[in-house]
Parts: sequence; C-alpha cells; structure tokens
Amino acid sequence: MSDTRRTDAVLLLVAIVWGSSYLSAQTATAALPVLLVLFARYALSALACLGVVAGRRRGSRRWTRDELRAGVPLGLTQAAVLVVETYGVTHTSAANAGLIISLTIVLTPLLDRGGRRGALPPSFFAATGVCVVAVGLLMSGSGFHAPRLGDLLMLGAALIRAVHVVLVGRLTTGRAIRPLQLTTVQTLVGTALFLPVAAPGMPTLVRTDPATWAQLVYLALFCSVFAFLAQTWAVQHTSASRASLLLGTEPVWAVAVGIALGGEHLTPSTGLGAALMVAGTYWGQAVERAHRGTPGPLPPPRRPGTRRRRRSRPPVARASGLRDRDVPRAAGRG
Repeated sequence: MSDTRRTDAVLLLVAIVWGSSYLSAQTATAALPVLLVLFARYALSALACLGVVAGRRRGSRRWTRDELRAGVPLGLTQAAVLVVETYGVTHTSAANAGLIISLTIVLTPLLDRGGRRGALPPSFFAATGVCVVAVGLLMSGSGFHAPRLGDLLMLGAALIRAVHVVLVGRLTTGRAIRPLQLTTVQTLVGTALFLPVAAPGMPTLVRTDPATWAQLVYLALFCSVFAFLAQTWAVQHTSASRASLLLGTEPVWAVAVGIALGGEHLTPSTGLGAALMVAGTYWGQAVERAHRGTPGPLPPPRRPGTRRRRRSRPPVARASGLRDRDVPRAAGRG
C-alpha cells in the first residue's frame, strides 16, 4: 500500500469512528450531564495517553517546546469542538448531527486557501458542492424542517472543527512533533478545562451504570485517543483540505450506524445522498492530489543587467566559519 493510500485509509477509519460517536454521545448524555461526560472522556483519554508515553522504551518521554506550543491551542480548539458538538447532539438526532458536521469539508478549504500552491481549482469546490447536495438529500430522509437549536450548534461545531483542522496542519507541518505527545497535551488541556465544572458531579459519575461507562470508554479510547492520534499523523502526511474531504464521509457512517444500531430506516433520498457523498469525496481527492502534484509558480524573470543577490549565510554559519551546506535544515514535509 502506498503512503497516500495508507494515509487515506487511516483518515477513513477516523471518519467511521467519529460517525459512530454521535450515537454513543447521545446515549451517554441521556444518563449524565454534558460537561460530566466531556470530563470523563478527556480524563480517560489523558490516562491512556500518559500510560502509553510511560510505557515507551524508545525515544524521549519529555515534551518539546514545539509540542507544547502546538498542543495547548489545539487542545483549546478541540475542546471547543466537543463542547458545541455534544450540546448539539442533545438537541437533535445523532444522524442529523453527523450530517451537518460534514459541512467542514466546505469550510476547511476556504480557511486553508490551498497552502503554498495558491487557490484550489474550481473543480475542487464543485466536488464539495456535490457533498453539500448529498447532505441535503441525507437530511431530507426525515423531511426538511427549519433549523433547530441542535442544528445551529452543529453548524458552529463544523466551523470550529474546520479551524482546528487547519491549525493542526499549520502548527505541526515542518516541525519535529510526535503525534502521541501532542495528543497527550490536548487531552490534559481538556481535562484541566472541564475538571472545575465537573467536580460537583463526581459522585454521580462513580455510581453510573456499566452501559454508560462502556460508552464513555469507547468515546475516550476510540473517538478521542485513536482519532486524535490518527488525525494528527495523517494531516502531517497530507493537506488539511484533503483530510477534510476524507473526514467528510463521516455522515455516511453516522447514517449507517443509525440504521444498524439506532433502528432508523434507509429511504431512497438517504441512499442517493450517501452515494453522492462518496462520489464527491473521491472526486475532490483526485482534484486535490493533482493540484498538490503540479509544480509551484516560477520565480519572476531577472531583469537584464541586474545581478543575482547572493543569499546571506545563517548567523550560526557566519559565527563558526561553517559553510551553508554544513548547517542542518529544518525538517519539512517533503
């Protein structure tokens, strides 16, 4: 399997896990308050990450400055996504929440601006337009209706998630950041944020039933630890726009989980919407891959009679007498 296909497979698996998370979150919040669910999810995730870090035999267990500088803001944005998203699930259906959050695939390219190769081609936005039509068809399965509070909250969560995906790419690309250490910082930030508001409800959390604990463990280990690690690793090996397209298949899996476990029924419009979502996603992948593969813009031609400006050596090279090629370059994506 090529590196591109491996990255796509990881992102697709994240989409499947997140597609199933809405039903789990809805089940957990039916038994516990939202903030208590989020604290338990983050605390269990932090314990799991710290255990993995402590059990590693190779590599340093300490966090670098880049990992801390990236982990704190990403932890804040990720916590914001989960707060708005979890409250939204409590005010709308699990399938509907998964459908609206897929609008991230439209918002992320607008924020990402195509990276260093300029704006994405119109065909990319045509592919995202197909995905938007697919979302409309999926939502029409239960009949169109005016936006409810939960729908508006999920729309806000889609916007915050788009910002988060772009930040992951900008704060981690070209830096020696380990996904495990970065994910651990994010989970610790979330745990610290929700601890003060969740402390009064600790007795309720301890006395909750095993079924609710099973949902909390699934949300923590699979929908948080695995998904955060996989998303960070994958975005480091691709672009934010491409990642958003693959993660945009999340509503298809949300509908599938709702049919298999939630007792929902597949209508013709829902089936057509799922097919369009997959088609639009793969079309957008092909466009974005070709766009990244094209050579970047050429530098402006040099005017006749002008001399090419000699690049100055880095301060380290000038001070020590080393040549430019002897100074190691910063790690990049390549």
